[in-house]
Amino acid sequence: FYYFVRLCLDKILLQCILQSRTLSGADAINALRPFYFAVHPDFFGQHPKEREVNENSLKRLNGYLENLQKPGFRSFKPTQLTFYVREREPNSSNVQESFSASGFRAVSFTLHTRDLLSTVLDILNSCSLSTEHVQSLNVNSQPHKEAKSTVNRPIKWDKTYYSFTGFKDPEEELEQAQRVETTLLSWLDDNEASAVKKLKKSLPLRKELERLKIELSHELQLSDIRWQRSWGIAHRCSQLHSLGRLVQQRPEILENVKGRTVVFTDRSGMSAAGHIMLGTMDVHHHWTKIFERLPNYYKLQKRLLLLEDRISQLLGGIQVIYIEELQPLLTIEEYFETLNSFYNKLRDSRLPFHPRSLRGLQMILESDRYAPSLHELGHFMIPTICDPAALQWFIFAKAQEARENLKRKEEMMLTEKELINTSAERFSLDRLYKEPSVSSAQMIDCCKRLLEESLPYLQGMHLCISHFYSVLQDGDLCIPWNWK
Repeated sequence: FYYFVRLCLDKILLQCILQSRTLSGADAINALRPFYFAVHPDFFGQHPKEREVNENSLKRLNGYLENLQKPGFRSFKPTQLTFYVREREPNSSNVQESFSASGFRAVSFTLHTRDLLSTVLDILNSCSLSTEHVQSLNVNSQPHKEAKSTVNRPIKWDKTYYSFTGFKDPEEELEQAQRVETTLLSWLDDNEASAVKKLKKSLPLRKELERLKIELSHELQLSDIRWQRSWGIAHRCSQLHSLGRLVQQRPEILENVKGRTVVFTDRSGMSAAGHIMLGTMDVHHHWTKIFERLPNYYKLQKRLLLLEDRISQLLGGIQVIYIEELQPLLTIEEYFETLNSFYNKLRDSRLPFHPRSLRGLQMILESDRYAPSLHELGHFMIPTICDPAALQWFIFAKAQEARENLKRKEEMMLTEKELINTSAERFSLDRLYKEPSVSSAQMIDCCKRLLEESLPYLQGMHLCISHFYSVLQDGDLCIPWNWK
């Protein structure tokens, strides 16, 4: 009877605590509005690497929040997330974190809370965002430090109570969750069976995709067919079937595609790199218009190349390049306007660069950058609004370092390719690849450490090196490059 009374009291007190600290799903979304505003991928259009990291982290965070709202859900597996957070006030002196020249900072944190309120407060505090507005959403909510203290039960039962009743000690479970860290071997052990099942299911579709891609490339004499996003195999097959039907219906409009690359993306047109973009949400009528406009696009592309040459001449022979993996997917019209504006500014400034003094160097133009910088891969990242005098000084000061970085880039690319081939062969992988946001240096480090392990789980699998653990819908295994 004694234990029965204590058990009843325990349940009543715990229910009161949870009711006083519970946020609804709608309240949690409202409380996280400043966070969503700071990390939303739409604000990172000029930075594809950071955009992709935020997209992936938001998916995992939303899954975590959804699980917390499920009745009876009690998951203690910590979830590590990384976000690029936009700077609220450029050049603010009261922000301790170091910001990049682009106005954002990287923030990593681990979630192991078991209720929405604590989770919301953890997220906001980790990103140095205010938590004062949470008070208005729940009058019983406390500041973060106080909220943490209320996790402890008002009555702390003796350990023998949990041994006798069979109930789990919440403090002990929380401590275990904090000690748990996902390792590559443990994650593969838990997810290998699921990945194999999905991979086997996707094999017929993968063969169909390859067949369609080869047939269309041959029929249209295309250089390549690509996809901007990581759509599933079924989605890609559907897109190729749509293009195939258009070829059958209107073969005459496809005469100007020879040697070109077709990219399935979010909008239709021609990209800054000269690729034909087919918007996946557009109907055949829109695609037909794009193919009809190709002659005009090719004329604009010639003007664009001439503009790049003129900029190069004004800057001592430095080459203007466009890197798809590192830059946003701009239309050729958008990129031409950017180049033209920059060229007019340079021409009016008359910078005294010696002809061909910077030959062999490379630069890309970025519209949302405040100051010039040198990328680790050796190319200069130049803002379109950059002061010409500051630009001249920066390029002269960093020219030698840029040449060294370019040379190192070539060496790294060779090393990366060799390690990918060696790793794929060593583990009998069907495919080993990386996300665009993973650098060559990160890929090299990842492969070197993989080769030191014994991983029988990977035979015949598709392995993607990413920033997080995941099994894709078609069975691809995603692991973080810095796995433990």
